[in-house]
Amino acid sequence: MQELCTFHDRSVYFVEGGSGSPAVFFIADRDAGGILINAPRFTAARLGELQTLAPVQILFLPSRFGAQDIARWRAAGVKTVAQPVEAAALSLAVDIPLDSKLRLTRTIDFLPMAGRTAGSCGLRLRNKPGAVFFGPILEQAHPHSWPTLVPHPDDHSWENRLFGCLGLQDIHYEYAFTDSFVPGQSPYGPGADQAIARALEELFAAD
Repeated sequence: MQELCTFHDRSVYFVEGGSGSPAVFFIADRDAGGILINAPRFTAARLGELQTLAPVQILFLPSRFGAQDIARWRAAGVKTVAQPVEAAALSLAVDIPLDSKLRLTRTIDFLPMAGRTAGSCGLRLRNKPGAVFFGPILEQAHPHSWPTLVPHPDDHSWENRLFGCLGLQDIHYEYAFTDSFVPGQSPYGPGADQAIARALEELFAAD
């Protein structure tokens, strides 16, 4: 477990990931409690480690790629959150289906940006300095690069991925985290929104 950044009311930790599996993050939030982004492997020791930081309340799945040991996390009392179409792809009945109006708290909401998968969705920490957890929507093309759009043969819709990124122009955030995050290598902030905007501009210009 590695602490990545701390704000006045919450801290962000890297839990696990790498070797082709999505990065897992944990938000210890004063109001919402503990929020997992993607599911880590379940062990009683891991649960206890997280609980010392904040009571684990929510497991948010940005996409089906980050789902593992879901039944065990739910049995431990953690509520799952995902877009319904993504849950259907997993044959999973989520506890809190995402819709366009759902917020976890006044300052935590979601950014549906389907394209990598049919129900890909990011989570946003709205209050300054601001952070976005992009899941598989954006990623590091190289370990030391800022996140951008990287095409995949199994993309649900490349066009939707491009269109969804246009909406990022009006969103301000200092930190950004992705499924491809590598601790100690991947840049994540501050200045994430401007750096990602530049990376996307280069991509659009190349097209």
